[in-house]
Amino acid sequence: MASPVKGGAVLFSEMTPPEDGEDVFNNWYDNHHMPSHVQGVPGFLSGHRYRSANGPYYLAIYELDSPEALEHQEYRKRKFTPDAPTKAMLDEVTGFSRYIASERRFYIRDSLDFDPIDADVVIAAFFKVPGDRRDELMEWHETEHSPKLMENRGWLMVRHMEIHDCNPDPYTHLFLHYVRKNSNFDPVAFVLAHDTKRSHELGTEDWFMPKAVTYQKRGIRFLKNA
Repeated sequence: MASPVKGGAVLFSEMTPPEDGEDVFNNWYDNHHMPSHVQGVPGFLSGHRYRSANGPYYLAIYELDSPEALEHQEYRKRKFTPDAPTKAMLDEVTGFSRYIASERRFYIRDSLDFDPIDADVVIAAFFKVPGDRRDELMEWHETEHSPKLMENRGWLMVRHMEIHDCNPDPYTHLFLHYVRKNSNFDPVAFVLAHDTKRSHELGTEDWFMPKAVTYQKRGIRFLKNA
């Protein structure tokens, strides 16, 4: 049986390589850091890398079976006592971010001949939601916004994620949108298009406008060996 690709949680991490060090950074990430984590840490299922036109320029999304994978002693050893190549690189990178989020629900397009988690474009939409409004946000996204997005053939999958750990910004929710390449519309504008009565009501709230960033897929997915 093939190993699972998508898990119930993600580790979302961004970095910008040192100036004039992009090739070295990518070699370290592709040939050491990501494969070592996916293969060596229990609970890590797969990982994929992306690039953004705006800094931080590189994103890694690790698929985890659950957030508890990051409490495993093997991961904690790597995080707090990294090997020499990793320590040297982490001393040089900037724009570091790290978000741990659990998947609460997902929508996926039927009858695809490929796994939508490997879409060429990923849009991350971050929200900072007051505690007493979080159920309201999820209800809106699940009953109104996500179904509306999925009416567009360019949309392949939407994942609703609740953030447990955040660095540096105190975001509470992450929505991951997996989109076809070269769609004939502006995907970020589509994510932000809230043209319904309920959306306009929520639009008066300061917390309702997310930070949305588009990332292009880079390379291939790293899979844990079966």
